[in-house]
Amino acid sequence: MQLKVKEELFDEPTCEHNIQKKEKKACKTAVPGSSTGGCALDGAYIVLSPIRDALHVVHGPINCLGNSYNQRTSESKGNETFYMYGMTSSINENDLIFGSEDKLKKGIVYAVNKFNPKGVFIYNTCVPALTGEDIGGVARELTEKLNIPVVPVQSQGFSGGKNLGNKIAGDALFEYVIGKKEPNIDILTDYNINLIGEYNIKGELFLIKKALSDNGINLLSNITGNATMEEIMYSHKAGLNVVVCSKALVYLARKMEEKYGIPFIEESFFGLSSTNNAMLHIAESFKDAKLIEKVKKNIESKTKIIRKEIEPYKKFLTGKRVLLYTGGVKSWSLISALNDLGMKVIATGVKKSTEEDKNRIKEFDANGNIIMLDNGNPVNLIKMIKDEQADILLAGGRNQYTAIKSLIPFLDVNQERSNSYTSYEGIVHLGRQIYLELNSPVYDVIRKAN
Repeated sequence: MQLKVKEELFDEPTCEHNIQKKEKKACKTAVPGSSTGGCALDGAYIVLSPIRDALHVVHGPINCLGNSYNQRTSESKGNETFYMYGMTSSINENDLIFGSEDKLKKGIVYAVNKFNPKGVFIYNTCVPALTGEDIGGVARELTEKLNIPVVPVQSQGFSGGKNLGNKIAGDALFEYVIGKKEPNIDILTDYNINLIGEYNIKGELFLIKKALSDNGINLLSNITGNATMEEIMYSHKAGLNVVVCSKALVYLARKMEEKYGIPFIEESFFGLSSTNNAMLHIAESFKDAKLIEKVKKNIESKTKIIRKEIEPYKKFLTGKRVLLYTGGVKSWSLISALNDLGMKVIATGVKKSTEEDKNRIKEFDANGNIIMLDNGNPVNLIKMIKDEQADILLAGGRNQYTAIKSLIPFLDVNQERSNSYTSYEGIVHLGRQIYLELNSPVYDVIRKAN
């Protein structure tokens, strides 16, 4: 039974933390209390659960399955909606004493017979990991019995935090899924790419895919929003991996480069400027003059159209002050989008950002005035809003009451968001939503009541 997480996952050579002499390990093992905000199970579940035709079974106490994926607003165009279900072996005190591997097997066999999925992911949790249950053995036995991939995910929460869980999920795909099938030749073109780390929140993948298609670029596999098991199996046939807003999954991109020779780049599709840059960088990666020329012409044409569409919002939004408090790569990628709308970002959250993320913030901070917030508790955010005279707070859902207490508008830009903000159409959506929030009469009512 594999209890210890691979040392390689803690020592990612493409992570800039490993370049620092004093701090070699990229992701430290969690200490009690440190996993608040997401453990390894949470991180692995986020990455894998959007695979729409697979079952996702959390092996542990029922409380480990916090909720199904529908709260993260990932969307799917397929007939299968298994990813919306939360499944768990729901082990109890008796299972701790007598073992729960048989219970897990029976549950998976029942679910497979009922839903007929193309694969199953078994997520290990702290309790069965500590009692020594062998989910790897269960997965091997069921793979042979059911004739579909049954993948063990060693995501016990005590291994580490959310980012480590992302890597564990990437490792599970690399070990058990990728490269297991060849694609039909008719779905391949001269320019095949994979997106890694795009979860199709509110259909954002569909907007990116449309932009890629307009430029003649074929999205062979998306890892993992709206994905099928089959498309991930043949993702090793792509000519380029594009890592989207997920620093932790650089691990998967590096492993695919080492084994299959697929180069990778990291891009963002938030905002007009970033989307244009991403399209051009993808085209340049194929080193094909015709493709590059086609993409440049499309960028020129698309830029004119989108600038015209956002102009009414930009006239109103220019100069408005934004407090951006979100995590990871969105700490800089959304700054690019807000710059496109003429807004002024006064501060951004960097609690979950890497050094590279912070350098990207500086790239988009033309005047060097953006404050990097390490501590985003409500008291600090309210003080920042008042001191810096913010007009609106852009953050995750948990911060909406902070905005209400500060009597300013709020827009959710995290995984629970209600609109798609990527690609060309996304910047129009973002401009419109911020405009509507700033002009909502409800805030005048709240201010008068206070």
